[in-house]
Amino acid sequence: MSVPGDRPSMEPLNRMATELVDEAIDFADELAIAVKQLDSEATVLDFGVGVPGGIEAGLMLAEIQTAGLATLDSTLGEIDDTPRTHVELSTDYPGLALLGAQKAGWEVSVEGFEGLGSGPARALVAEEEEYARLGYQDDFEFAVLALEADTLPDDPVVSEVADRAGVPESGVFLPTYATASLTGSVAAAARAAELALFRLLELGYDPLDVLSASASAPVAPVASEESTAMARTTDALAYGGQVHLVVSEPFDRFDEVVSTAGEAYDEPFEAIFESVEWAHEELATALFGPAQVTVDVVGGDTHIYGQRREDLLAESFGL
Repeated sequence: MSVPGDRPSMEPLNRMATELVDEAIDFADELAIAVKQLDSEATVLDFGVGVPGGIEAGLMLAEIQTAGLATLDSTLGEIDDTPRTHVELSTDYPGLALLGAQKAGWEVSVEGFEGLGSGPARALVAEEEEYARLGYQDDFEFAVLALEADTLPDDPVVSEVADRAGVPESGVFLPTYATASLTGSVAAAARAAELALFRLLELGYDPLDVLSASASAPVAPVASEESTAMARTTDALAYGGQVHLVVSEPFDRFDEVVSTAGEAYDEPFEAIFESVEWAHEELATALFGPAQVTVDVVGGDTHIYGQRREDLLAESFGL
């Protein structure tokens, strides 16, 4: 495996994620998750489809998605003077942890199953632009792909993942969760820093120049259906996500990292998505960033952009 920059050599991302999956299996009862081995000998972990999910399950899932390169925790914050659980994430390997692993970049569509894949299995394929920018491709015999879906995957899904990742079917691990689950709300709240890093990548900034990333975002109330859950978890990030980045190089477009949703629409994302009939691809990518970002340039200036919109969060969350 290749490792970017001057970082010390480490284990493959999928090895580190597999160790965390093994831990989740060992503590399945405590995490309130379900484990199922398919005929292909692949392993499906139900983090929030047939089970309710939970805070601890969501934190474990986010740790798996970042291949153990991020520290996750929950804390109690406030929105509109009401207590709300928030997720905090920090990493000194933002490129690998957030873009190389956590980012949801693998759409899985197999025989009636639809899911969005995140996690380090993507690094075994390494076809996305992020990997060329990171100078990274993983090499391991196991693949860990977290699937955001409202049904559990079966063997045809395993076959697709194994074929693309270049691993045996028995080496495929699929943690799966619905967006409309407590796990889904927690995992989404852990993505504020990832959104910031991806926006920087889109704007042309070298992700290897981001030295550390820390973030916090509120956990959205669990919705009764997937579409509403997608809107609420997007609100949690675009109107409530706060990110602190330490970078080595200045950039004249740091201000474009924060979400423009408040300025462009000034309403919760359920209304924004409905305005384009839920065709997300029709919306500007600038909407999908964190609410507020602080950037410290090593040896240089500190920049602060954006603000939390507690009024829109309160409206979205029904507070």
